[in-house]
Amino acid sequence: MARRTKEEALATRELILDAAERVFHQRGVSRTSLQEIAKDAGLTRGAIYWHFDNKGELFHAMMERVTLPMMARMTEITPDDEARPLDKIRRNTATALRQVATEPQVRRVFEIAMQKVEYVDEMQEMQQRKISGRNECMDDMQRLLQIAQQLGHIKADAHLRNATIGLFALVGGIKYNWLLDPQAFDLEAVGLATLDAYLAGLKTSSVV
Repeated sequence: MARRTKEEALATRELILDAAERVFHQRGVSRTSLQEIAKDAGLTRGAIYWHFDNKGELFHAMMERVTLPMMARMTEITPDDEARPLDKIRRNTATALRQVATEPQVRRVFEIAMQKVEYVDEMQEMQQRKISGRNECMDDMQRLLQIAQQLGHIKADAHLRNATIGLFALVGGIKYNWLLDPQAFDLEAVGLATLDAYLAGLKTSSVV
């Protein structure tokens, strides 16, 4: 009975997250109430409060459901990745861009995060969480660039933090502009070509 209750609770939580994703995408986060999410999910508002303290917590859980698996791929570094760290960056970027372009849920969540949320009032704490998550992702990216520098794959005088900030901004900017107009260009193709051009500026002459 306890196991069934736990499974039912998890199923209800997923139902709430699905509804939040739909309504946030349709109306924007600031214009969405928990009552509207409850109605979309076919639940009471009390059921939502049983799982989430407020709209900010619900938004954060909705984001993590998609972004945590993506971040896990970046943080996992195998011996092969340590030998070819720039390939790791390129492979992770390609996977992320492909997911945004081809997986409806991933695309919806990034559209919400980039176009349909204002970090004010109850969402201010979520802005700090977003900054923290961004910094962790940048630290992981810088770690790969540091390995590449130690291996002599990128220039010894390259400023790694500046390079990381530029790389992060480049990938994020490509995604943002594609989401504004998905018909404008091929996200994965243009994203990788731009990434390759950026990395070429960091590489030593001996690395192809």
